[in-house]
Amino acid sequence: MLTSDGDRRDGYQPHTKQSLRLWLRLLDTVTVVEKNVRSYLKTNCDSTLPRFDVLAALDRSDSPLTMSELSRRLLVSNGNVTGVIARLVEDGYVIRQTDKSDRRTQRVSLSRRGKRHFVGMAKKHEALVDRIFEDVRDVEMERLLKLLTKLNKSIHEKLGEDDR
Repeated sequence: MLTSDGDRRDGYQPHTKQSLRLWLRLLDTVTVVEKNVRSYLKTNCDSTLPRFDVLAALDRSDSPLTMSELSRRLLVSNGNVTGVIARLVEDGYVIRQTDKSDRRTQRVSLSRRGKRHFVGMAKKHEALVDRIFEDVRDVEMERLLKLLTKLNKSIHEKLGEDDR
């Protein structure tokens, strides 16, 4: 576990700037890919990344989700999800229903129209991501995924957070 100032008490020796270089490379990579995906979704799907993420989360769910469940899955606040859901309901892509056992709780799911709309967007999104990563061979991608999974697990353990 790290102390509040980021120091360790177990005699660990730093990687002499390697950690910072890794952090900056990861940040640059994610930023470039995300910027490209956002632009693509806007131009080719008339959508935003938050809308796509909400539709994807609802598509993956076997049953309607509460707003809190959806927020947790997306790692955002309820307030962020509420506005996106309202617009998706207006567009006919999402159905919002009051929970029968708790009238204060709203459950949301994809409508048939939303499912069709998302399937088309998801195919385009997958093709874009494939193009972005086309220069990485399968064996390299497999190795990179294993290393990033290891890094992710280590970071979550060190920071005392649940694995995602």
